[in-house]
Amino acid sequence: MSGAAGAPPAFVLRTDRAVLPDGVRSAAVLVRAGRIEAVGARDLPAAGLPGFDLGNLMLLPGLVDAHVHVNEPGRTAWEGFASATAAAAAGGITTIADMPLNAIPVTTSAEAFDRKREAMEGKLRVDCVLHGGVVPGNAGDLLPLARRGVVACKAFLAPSGIDEFPPADTTTLRAAMEVLATLGLPLLAHAERPDDTSPPRAADPRRYRSWLASRPPSWEVRAIDELAQLSLETGCGVHIVHVSSADAVAAIERGRERGALLTAETCPHYLYFAAEEIPDAAPLFKCAPPIREARHRDALWEALERGVLDLVASDHSPAPPACKHLDDGDLLRAWGGIASLQLGPRVVWTGLRERGLGPERLAHWYAERPARLLGLGDRKGRIAPGFDADLTAWDPDAIEPVDPHRLRYRHPITPYAGRRLAGRVVRTWVRGRCVYDRDTLPEPPSGALLFGPHAAPTGDRRP
Repeated sequence: MSGAAGAPPAFVLRTDRAVLPDGVRSAAVLVRAGRIEAVGARDLPAAGLPGFDLGNLMLLPGLVDAHVHVNEPGRTAWEGFASATAAAAAGGITTIADMPLNAIPVTTSAEAFDRKREAMEGKLRVDCVLHGGVVPGNAGDLLPLARRGVVACKAFLAPSGIDEFPPADTTTLRAAMEVLATLGLPLLAHAERPDDTSPPRAADPRRYRSWLASRPPSWEVRAIDELAQLSLETGCGVHIVHVSSADAVAAIERGRERGALLTAETCPHYLYFAAEEIPDAAPLFKCAPPIREARHRDALWEALERGVLDLVASDHSPAPPACKHLDDGDLLRAWGGIASLQLGPRVVWTGLRERGLGPERLAHWYAERPARLLGLGDRKGRIAPGFDADLTAWDPDAIEPVDPHRLRYRHPITPYAGRRLAGRVVRTWVRGRCVYDRDTLPEPPSGALLFGPHAAPTGDRRP
């Protein structure tokens, strides 16, 4: 399922700074038939192929965002495949993984998978995989979803915000994890299990502290402890999405020490913002779990460096401005979600620079590890022979304020507006085709839907 006809071009890229599996060095990358054919010295003979000299621009592997809410079909007023994948290409992201909500229907059955596949036809500017969903009563749908091609299935342990995707109790989780374990697919988990620590209803809905207090770190710990135990009982791998607290990091470490098969991610907004800095009546900062205090932010950076957290993903969760309650600042009623698909790599790179860390970590956390999670580790996430020619030409030294008018989301509203972030994407290639070039999106769209390991054979499984 690819949007571009004909063979992709053959060419060679030369750069003073390529982020390779063995470090950053000058290199030439030879691309043919959509794959990386060779990586060599900068003066590698090109056998008459057209060449592009990137000079001092950095060449990154195409980045992979494992956590995106595209919302099509059904909620296309919120986002859609055309706008989301345009934003991804502009952000240097060459593969996205679409969550099973908030589309209508949610992707909890094979029929819903087919509806989503039809909705994306001809719109993808980057490659895409799909996650299925786990809800009460659909354990029997997970094998058909796997045969359609999902790469993982997601459950919420707290209300998701939409009625059609209810939370999974322990019985639902166990039944799903038994199926997923036999398939070798991970469960993705929104790891917040509510308890009786919610604030009184009289809390001021405009105060950020009201939202923060409504979802304490203990919810994350309670959920992670439950998921670790179920992983031990079923043998199913569990990926904890959007970790926000030091407490959750400690719970993940405890679970792993017991033998639970846990991986975990955090998000750009948890690595950049801190609760102490967030004004009241500013729903653009609302997400779940909440952005917590600076000590939690510091703990997340440390956990990434220690390998307790495996990767960074955007949790791109857009909504129309009216859903965000921007007019009245009601944080308790506003839709929770931060749209950061296009900005995530710049946010992380800004933090890396401030900490004196190099681009190898950006490639590891935002390309190699998410590709591995999605079952694409043998073809995406690295600049190496045999891999897809997914590449990003990047200016790591640029520092620019975020201009919402340059964001390609359906609703370019963002808490990052005006923030000075490092890094600029100059050009993006997907399987050897240029999909973004200095604010231009070449036509036609050339992304493809990719399929998980249990998908029934089709002629377009591997573009």
